[in-house]
Formats: sequence, structure tokens, C-alpha cells
Amino acid sequence: MSGVTPGERLAARLDEAARRGEVIPQPSQEAALSVADAYAVQELAVARRLDRGERLVGVKMGFTSRQKMAQMGVDEVIWGRLTSAMLVPEGERIAPDHYIHPRVEPEVAFLIGQDLPVGAPPETITSAVTAVAPALEIIDSRYADFRFTLADVVADNASAAGFVLGAWRPVPPSLDRLGVLLEVDGRMAEAGATAAILGDPWRSLVAAAQLTGRAGMPLRAGWVVLAGAATAAVPLCPGEQVRAVIESLGSASVGVTAGSPRP
Repeated sequence: MSGVTPGERLAARLDEAARRGEVIPQPSQEAALSVADAYAVQELAVARRLDRGERLVGVKMGFTSRQKMAQMGVDEVIWGRLTSAMLVPEGERIAPDHYIHPRVEPEVAFLIGQDLPVGAPPETITSAVTAVAPALEIIDSRYADFRFTLADVVADNASAAGFVLGAWRPVPPSLDRLGVLLEVDGRMAEAGATAAILGDPWRSLVAAAQLTGRAGMPLRAGWVVLAGAATAAVPLCPGEQVRAVIESLGSASVGVTAGSPRP
């Protein structure tokens, strides 16, 4: 289409791939893509969702643990946008054909109680949190075999696909040494600790506020920040029930109906 930029074309491809559950080639296989350009593509792709009536409700952090970096083959913290359509009610059973090859991981969620100005110091950022919750993030790459470069995954909204929130809790004295379990059908699939999230989930929150602020999208009152995975992600398979349990915070769960993911 005349007048459409390469970034707009890529944003449209990624948006349609997510809507249709279709795998597309990695952009980096076709042309050079910088991380800065990838964030611009991410913004354009999410803007298409907002144009359809979705709302921004927060941000997610990615690659905040060495284990996750190793699993995905990258070495840099990233962030993506959360929209209202991504929120899955706690305990609900989702249809697998809504995704391509979904995975799930346990996280700590922060609830932001007031708008944060760009450049806010760490103490202002942390004091803006009014509650925390255990969470599950559903990730789902639009690329074959979950393989991508750093720029590829940033453009793909950091693989964001859905999230589940447990009950909100008062902010505890500390969050850095809480045990984490990821259970599948009542059996332990992964175990870890919140210290895997940049050493302390609060650091991830500060990084989120700083990164989004520099991008011209400061955190807003009512938004959720997913701090990043505390363990490796596991496949989200038809018929399974998955639960994240975080010491002193409680649990969050999601089920998958019988059926098959999209081919």
C-alpha cells in the first residue's frame, strides 16, 4: 500500500498473526531490525488493538531472570504492553485454539496506585504500589518454534498473550526471598524464588517505570506491572490446570479446555 512504512507493515503482520493464530517468519530473517525500531513496531501493533476497543492496562517485563534469558537465548531485559483483552479471570478455562504455542510462567504483579511522572526516583516508584498479587503470564510467540532475536521478540510485544491475577494483597515487608511453585495438574513442574526476578521484583518494577517513561508512556494509576518470570516457562497444554503458588502471596490458576492449539 502506498505511503505505508515498513514498520507499519510489520505491525500489521504481527497483529494479524496474533488474531488468526498464524506463525510468521522472524523479521530479522528478512531485513535488519534494531531494538529501537522494534519498540516502534510494538507500539504500532498494540495501537491497532486499541483502535478495536481494547485499553492499555499495564506492562509486562521480560527476560528478568538468568534462567529465562538462557531458555530464550537472549541477554537483555525487555518490556511489552498489556491490554484489557489479555486479562484472563482467575481460575477460568481458556480455549487452546486462541493461541499458537502458548507457555505459562509464574510472576509477581504490582498494582500502581497513582500516575508516575517521567524520571521519578526509585523511592517514588515503589511507594506508588498499593498492592501485590501472584500472577501467571501466558506467552505466545508469533514465530515458529519460539525462536527469535531480541528485536524480533520486542516487536512481537515481548510475546505477551494473556495474564491471570490472583487476589491482591497488602504490600509485604519484602519480596526478594519468596518461594515459587508452578504446578500442572497438581504436580510440581517448576520451582524457584522471587529472587530470580532481577534479584528482587522491586528492581523490575523500577526498571519498568524507567523504561516506559523514557518511551513516553509513564505508568498510570490502576495499571498492572508483571515483574517477570520466577521460573522457566512450561507449555500450556489442552486439558491441563496450571497454578502458580508464591509464598505468603497466595496463588493464581488457569485451566485449558480439551482441544488442540492452532496448527
